[in-house]
Formats: sequence, structure tokens, C-alpha cells
Amino acid sequence: MDHPIELSGNFMEPRSDHFHSGLDIRTQGREGLPVKAVADGWVSRIKISPWGYGKAVYIDHPNGHTSVYGHLQVLQGPVAKACLDAQYRQEDFSIDLTPDKGAVPVKQGEVIALSGNTGGSGGPHLHFELRRTSDQHALDPEALGIRVPDRVKPEIIGVRLYPLTDTSRVGPYPGTALGFPTEGTDGRYTLKGAAVPQAYGSVGLALHVIDRYDGLAAKCGVRRIELFVDSAAVFTIRFDEIDFNTTRYCNAHMDHALFKAQKMEYHRCYKQPNDKLRIYGQEEAQGRINVVPGQQHQVLFRATDAHGNVSELRFALQGGTPDEAAGWTPAVPEGALFRYDTENELNEEGITFTLPALSLYDDAYVRYARRPAPGRAYAPLHVLHEPLTPLQTSGTVRILVPTLPAELGSKAVVVRVDDGGKTSAVGGSRYAAGAVSASIRAFGAYTVMVDTVPPSITNVDLKGDMTGRSRFTFKVADNLSGVEKYRATIDGKWVLMEYEPKTKSLIHTFDAHSKGTGSRKFELEVTDERGNTARYEQVFKH
Repeated sequence: MDHPIELSGNFMEPRSDHFHSGLDIRTQGREGLPVKAVADGWVSRIKISPWGYGKAVYIDHPNGHTSVYGHLQVLQGPVAKACLDAQYRQEDFSIDLTPDKGAVPVKQGEVIALSGNTGGSGGPHLHFELRRTSDQHALDPEALGIRVPDRVKPEIIGVRLYPLTDTSRVGPYPGTALGFPTEGTDGRYTLKGAAVPQAYGSVGLALHVIDRYDGLAAKCGVRRIELFVDSAAVFTIRFDEIDFNTTRYCNAHMDHALFKAQKMEYHRCYKQPNDKLRIYGQEEAQGRINVVPGQQHQVLFRATDAHGNVSELRFALQGGTPDEAAGWTPAVPEGALFRYDTENELNEEGITFTLPALSLYDDAYVRYARRPAPGRAYAPLHVLHEPLTPLQTSGTVRILVPTLPAELGSKAVVVRVDDGGKTSAVGGSRYAAGAVSASIRAFGAYTVMVDTVPPSITNVDLKGDMTGRSRFTFKVADNLSGVEKYRATIDGKWVLMEYEPKTKSLIHTFDAHSKGTGSRKFELEVTDERGNTARYEQVFKH
């Protein structure tokens, strides 16, 4: 981009269900800034979607790298023409186009798009990635030459301890703290108040650490964490490459509950049993610390950022005696024991929940509760454990609905209800034999509701006379299952309407395929996930 690079997010910082795969480059809170090809190459992919990266362009380069530009507002030049032609060819806003090698060449510095806020973006910015073309693994752009001013050392905030066996114990944290807080400056940290954590048996540690760039407040991620105990290397983490097939195991690496509920970035410096990330070193201990009763162990954490700035935390870990450990009695677990490496099934009145093997990252006690049916529901509210326990793969929930009229079976949908009572439909549900089934990828509270109401269509600015106007907008919304598909035509021919779910908008910009003069007829059909359809038509002059 033309302006100096400032980041709101960096490579491999933890995000919800994944590691961040690139750099989030600030665009001064605006959209429409020129985005340029980082080097000579050819467009290898154009992916357009209401979700994820939104409008994204991929460029392959002769050196074996692919650059990716996401959340774009609008494409430019030959890239834009290739995209628009494909959308009309497929009659779909969402496309995944892979042009032949060299069909859409680009030069370094050529403007390929304008920056935007499309897809899953939380605000205007450019998402930029560099990948290895051969396997599409994301690499660290800063290690490959993208320079961002950074003389700030990582900030080490806290340490947590975790028992790794049934007989292991860890001492309490100070007061109401969720870990042992640190103190220090300029890369040298100790535990606050010279605290000495206590543990018994085999334990693992987690480090709360973040990084920042010069003059920027955004919390970012580090590139390397090293753990030493009594001068011996115990665990190493290198954040230098992302395999998109395994990035969801970020949920196993982080303390997921604290990350989601408290926004704390605690990196586990040991592996949970079902963690398939390949970011860890080959140390024999693999983060497992066997604490000797009555002995103090010297612990050193070293955190390094993308520019080689280093921070260290040193503290003593005290081995507790069996009598001391007996006083650190953990909370008695509630619920049914689910083993991570086997299929598990929960059967309660009115519900069956089946979870395949390797859906959990470790064994867990899964709780269940039954609550009265909320308004509009045809089943009680079935509370499956709690959403702070993550799942790697989906399970199947089957909920009985004995009072549901058979003719409404096709309109029934499994619905998740959050603590505030907000409902969100779960896709893929089906009705059979007096029950509704769905695939779910999160614990939480579920019930069944019925969607018989078509989506709403609201004309924002399609006028009877559109002379001189370049675009028009409609608002579309659905009361439960969500908008599934839509189709718009002018004079019976398909026209492109861009779907923006954040604003619930469908937008058409007159283009080479839709331009025309005289009296014209616009028609729009919108269908929700349960098959309810709404229609709108209007004649206009252009």
C-alpha cells in the first residue's frame, strides 16, 4: 500500500478456532485505498464470498510464493474483469476461480484492488499473506521481507500450572488471580512479589505473552517461546508456518477457556493428547515437568518476537510434599467422562448427543442440564456442557419433538441459545421419526424451533427512474434459519448482487452485463435455509 505499514494483527497470533495466517494492515479506518501486487506474477485464484476473506485475490510469483490480499472492497483492471465474467458465467456472487497460469498477469506495484471490509472483517483493513505455493502453507511475511518498525520486547503477563496426571496437584494462585502475575520491564520479568508456585507430581506450564509494535497498541503474537527447567530445554514453540488443515488445533494449544472468556493469551508449553500441530520442538520432556518433593526447580521462559526482541521470565517452582498436595484438593468433576480417543455418547430424556473420537483435545467430564422450553420452542432447552470447552470436529445431536405437527417437520430447525437468550440456527438439521437432528461443533444450549416465515425484502433506493444512477440496494433479513440463497434478474436475465451480511444488504452496480435503457423489470427472490421464499419485483426506467 502507499502508506507506511501499521499492523492491527500479525502472523500466527491466536484467534478464534485458528492462528492468524497473515498481517492485518491498517487502512486509517477507511475503505477504498489502492492495494498493489507485492511482486510480478499471475493471478492464480479469485475467491469471492460473504464470509471469510470476503473478496480475495491470490497471486503466484516465480520465486515459489503466493501472495494473498483479503477483505477487498472492489477489484481493479483485468482482475476485476476476470472476476465479473466468472460471476455471470456461474450466475453466482460467490465464486472460487482459478485462472490458467499466466492468463491474468500482474506487475509489481500494479493496483489490483481497493481495500475494504468484506467477509469476516471486523473493520476496514487489508489482510495480507505470503504462502508457499507448493503446499499453500502460510509463512511469516516479516521473515520474508515485510518490515514493520519494532523495537518493543514481548510483554510477559502471567504463568499458569496444570496437573498432567490423576495424582498431580498444583498449589493455589494468589487471591482471585487466574494465574501468577509477573512484574518487570525491558524484557526482564519475575513473578510478582517474588511468588514461588508449588506443585506435586507431573505438571505443565502455560505462558501469557503478547507483543506490540512501535507506537501501536494492538496486541500481537510472538514467534518463539522456549521453556527451560534447571537449565535443561523442556519445550520449544516456533510460530513460523501454518498448515490450514491443522490450524484449528490452536484451540488445543491455547487455554481456550481463558482465551475466549477472559481474552488471555495463555500458550500451553506442553501438548494436550489430541494436539496435531507441528510447531513444537523435539525436546525429550515435551513440556512435562516432574517436580521433586521438597526441591526448588529454576524455571526460565524466553519469548522472541518477529524482529528478534527477547524477553525472559525467571522464577522458582517449589516441589510440594504429599501432605501439602493433599490440601490442594481439586474440584470434584461433574458429569460423564468423555475419553478424547474414543466415540462418546450422551443419552438423556429427549436427547442423544454423539461425539466421534478425537473431537476433544483431552479427556473431559461433560455435564448435562435440562431447562424449560424457551418461547417458540418445541423441545426443552438441552444444555450440553459449556461452550468454553472446544471441539475439533462436529458431533451429532438428536432432539425429540413429540408435540411437533408432522406437516411442520420440514420447517423444524435445531437452534442454539446463548446465555442472553439470543438464538442462532444450526445448519444441516433434518426431521425424521419424531426427532430433529443436526451436526454441531460447539457445546452449548440447544432446542428446536420452527421457521415458516419467509425472509423480508426492503427496497432501499431502487427508484422508478434510475436515470444517471449507478447502483441500488436492498435489505434482506430472516427471522430464524437465515438467508440461504437469492436470485435477481433484470428483464429475465441474471444480474449480480453483492451480499453483505454485516449490513444485511444486497447491492447491484450496473455493469457491462446489466446496462440497458428504457423501461426495465427487476425481480428478486430470496429463500431461507428452511425453504421459505420471498419475492419482489419493480419496473424502473434507466
